[in-house]
Amino acid sequence: MPILSPWRSDFPALAALAADSQTYLDSAATSQKPQAMLDALLGYYRAGAANVHRAQHLPGERATRAFEEARGKIARWLNAASHDEIIFTRGATEALNLLAYGLEEHFHAGDEIVISALEHHANLLPWQQLAQRRDLALIVLPVTTSGQVDLVAAKHLIGPRTRLLAVSQLSNVLGTWQPLSELLALANTHGAITVVDGAQGVVHGRHDMQQLGCDFYVCSSHKLYGPDGVGVLYGRAATLQRVLPWQFGGEMLLQTDYYTAKFRPAPLGFEAGTPAVSAVIALGATLDYLASLDGAAVLAHEAALHAELLAGLGARPGVRVLGAPQTALASFVVEDVHSADLAHLLTEQGIAVRAGHHCAMPLLRGLGLPGAIRVSLGLYNDSGDLQRFFAALDHALEILG
Repeated sequence: MPILSPWRSDFPALAALAADSQTYLDSAATSQKPQAMLDALLGYYRAGAANVHRAQHLPGERATRAFEEARGKIARWLNAASHDEIIFTRGATEALNLLAYGLEEHFHAGDEIVISALEHHANLLPWQQLAQRRDLALIVLPVTTSGQVDLVAAKHLIGPRTRLLAVSQLSNVLGTWQPLSELLALANTHGAITVVDGAQGVVHGRHDMQQLGCDFYVCSSHKLYGPDGVGVLYGRAATLQRVLPWQFGGEMLLQTDYYTAKFRPAPLGFEAGTPAVSAVIALGATLDYLASLDGAAVLAHEAALHAELLAGLGARPGVRVLGAPQTALASFVVEDVHSADLAHLLTEQGIAVRAGHHCAMPLLRGLGLPGAIRVSLGLYNDSGDLQRFFAALDHALEILG
């Protein structure tokens, strides 16, 4: 029986894409947006745009109230201890760079930063560059053939010189949940700071900070059915006090003269300049929408559709799925077929998937691959999308064969 999405009509872009004969299967890169988010975005501008935290007039007060209400919604969504643990950034990438610069003074030559072999560039390059600036050792945890961090190796590589562990929650290439509880416990044993890249994982139901227990967690709005240009940095209050501001400007100050300055504590001390007011408010509306759904039903829908995707790929000769994907996405290659050629033929047939190294070049190189095709699912996808994808894939392979 075909799998249907009861939430598909909540996302008006899907009708527009269908009118252009497009099938969208690239939600891991960026998601489509619900009507509730669009209404909030337009509603903010229609009511009168204003800056936040710095105006006494009605539009400014209204914008500030909505902005801070959104911070509270995100704190509740993540089950943070306080809304003061939520910092707005331009995305997960900026949040990770904020940490790499803001924590820099705590690192000394010979200290170790530990990452995994499957990290997105956003959770590799900030730590790589920090290691080069401070003469640190960057330790890379290997990954098993199933696509999870090798815990046996991790027990040997995370040690007394480890000062920070940064690892993804859900691989954006392999679709595998990482053994975070074990990894965080190893890091905690040695007093290391822990950072989790939740850009993929936050979308799929595992976003309880109290349960997760990391020091920092980052995610992006645009993958979470929200607007572009805004991200979230969660920081445990005690550890957040160790981070120094990395951008300087208006509204993050308590006082200054020409030679000295005193900065606000978190979160405002890390939000210099005018924030993405409309996007933050729209993200709050997006979380309201997501909270209104039956979460168990959404996860069951994603699981059933993912199983259909894996079954279809597995039934096609020459197709090799990378790792053992557990949710939402699958990356694959085809024997004797270049991924770029296959992606071109899929694009010509209106199939929107991702091709290339997926911002995880070292991982793909480690697998001996120049690239791969990635199919990723949102709660709005259904069996019809997969049927069109498989038909296009079969046609492309017939041409390339």
